[in-house]
Amino acid sequence: MKVRFWGTRGSVPTPRPEMVRYGGNTSCVEVLGDDPGHLVVLDAGTGIVGVGNSRPHLTRVDILLSHLHMDHILGLGFFGPLFRPDLDVHLWGPSSTVLDLRARLSRYLSPPLFPVHIRELPSRLTLHDTPLGTLDIPGFTVQAALVCHPGPTVGYRLTDGRSTLTYLSDHEPALAADRFPDRPEWTSGFALAHGADVLIHDAQYSDDEYPEHFGWGHSSISHAVRMAALADVGKLVAFHHDPGHDDDTLDRLYERFDDESRLDFDVVPARECETVAVGQVTAMRDTVRNVQT
Repeated sequence: MKVRFWGTRGSVPTPRPEMVRYGGNTSCVEVLGDDPGHLVVLDAGTGIVGVGNSRPHLTRVDILLSHLHMDHILGLGFFGPLFRPDLDVHLWGPSSTVLDLRARLSRYLSPPLFPVHIRELPSRLTLHDTPLGTLDIPGFTVQAALVCHPGPTVGYRLTDGRSTLTYLSDHEPALAADRFPDRPEWTSGFALAHGADVLIHDAQYSDDEYPEHFGWGHSSISHAVRMAALADVGKLVAFHHDPGHDDDTLDRLYERFDDESRLDFDVVPARECETVAVGQVTAMRDTVRNVQT
């Protein structure tokens, strides 16, 4: 399984020179398995526009939306494969208590916010309300569960039989906890993250910023690290960077993890256009643990 980051930013796009190293597009992650004609995309922020331009020989696309806040669907209407009549596109996302996914998305993909109705898209489009539990897509078993973030929001765990990726983009597991982390069974997202080879997790705020944003649905960097430690993951990719954090700020926030011997896993901030081979993380973790024992 290979993962490529097309959008790493949270809240709003930041197309500025001082954001170029970590990226200015909002949340979008590409996942590739063994079939080069099948593509999985996690969230449809502005980064999804690049995904569509990079894969001309697709036969099927599965887009897994974590939730419908604007920074996670802003690029959807500009995703090239949606306009290909020869392509099967499956769009998954959470419903609400009163509206299904189609009705919720139609509020954006329709005038006056967008010139094209969702029903007019030329691709062979199928919309699915994400089930809470297990769903199967070609080459992957996917688990979905509600996580702590305002509005209906799900996290995803993808397994290809050899490696596991967990995606918790907008997530505040420390909310209302007397101390974090608490017991695993009371920790939002734990079941999805436990034992994952790679965990992509919200880390929007610095530790100093988090108290001013308590309850906003996002994590501090330290909370993301503690979540990864609790879940015993192989690698933490810190994600959903704050739009106010330029490249130099992110360098400073993550420099302490360059040589962090106290952790049993790597901590890296997500960078746009960076690729992570999830299976290689598995092999490296097993090697290290065998040496330690």
